[in-house]
Amino acid sequence: MMEWIAAYLVLGAAAGFLGGMFGIGGGTVLVPVLLMLFEAQHFPSEHTMHLALGSAMAVILFTSIASTHKHDQHGAVSWRVVFGISPGILFGTVIGSLVAASIPPLFLTIFFALFMCFAAMQILLDIRPHAARQLPGIMGMTFVGTVTGCISTLVSVGGGTLTVPFLLWCNVPIRKAIGTASAIGFPIAVGGSIGYIVTGLHAANLPPSSLGYVYLPAMLGCALVSVITAPLGAKTAHRTNVAVLRKLFAVLLLGLAAKLLLKALGSEE
Repeated sequence: MMEWIAAYLVLGAAAGFLGGMFGIGGGTVLVPVLLMLFEAQHFPSEHTMHLALGSAMAVILFTSIASTHKHDQHGAVSWRVVFGISPGILFGTVIGSLVAASIPPLFLTIFFALFMCFAAMQILLDIRPHAARQLPGIMGMTFVGTVTGCISTLVSVGGGTLTVPFLLWCNVPIRKAIGTASAIGFPIAVGGSIGYIVTGLHAANLPPSSLGYVYLPAMLGCALVSVITAPLGAKTAHRTNVAVLRKLFAVLLLGLAAKLLLKALGSEE
C-alpha cells in the first residue's frame, strides 16, 4: 500500500503546481494518472473512471483554496465574479454529477480525452478571445455558471479551461482571469465532490476506503502535498514567463489524451 501512497503524493505535487500555475485545477493531470493507478491496483473496471473523476474533484477542493489564497495576495481575484457565478456553478454541478453517473465508463473516458485535446490545443495555439464585451448580468452569469459547472464536473477540472476564455472575452485581464478561475474552482469542487459521493454511495463492488466515487487514500495523498505546491505554482505564474512551460504542458496533455483514446477504442473492439 505504501508504494501507492507515494505515487499519490508525487501526483498531488505535480497536479497542484500545474493547477496553481495555469489556473486549470489540475484535474487534467489527476484524472488520467489516477485512472492508470486504479487499473494497476485492479479496481473493478466498471468503476475506475468514475473513481478517478470523483477523487480528482475532491482534491480540487484543497488545491483551489491554496492557489486562490496566493492569487488573492496579488490582487488577482475578482470576488464579484466569483460570487455572481457560483449559484449557476452549483446548479451545473448537480446536473453534471447525475449525467456522469448515467454515462458508461467507455463514453465518459472518450469525452474526457476529447476535452483534454481541446484544452491542449487551446494552449498550443494560444487561443484567446478578444475582449468584446463586459461581464453579463445575473441571468447571464447564472447561465455561464451552469454550463461551466456541468462540463467541469463531467471532466473533473476546476473550470479554468472554460472560465479563463470567458473572462478574457469579458475584458478581464489575463492574470485576474487566471486567479478568478482558481477561486471559481472551489464551488465547482464542492458541488462536484458531493455529487460524486452521493451518486456512488449505492454502487456495488467499490474498493474499500471509498466514499461513493471518491477513493479516500488517493484524495488524501494527492491533497496533502497539492496544498503546498499549488501556491508555488500560482507564485510562479505571477513572477515568470510561463509561455514555454504552457506549450510543454499542452504536449503532455495531448500524450495523455491519445493514450486514453487508444485504450478506450481498443477496449471497444
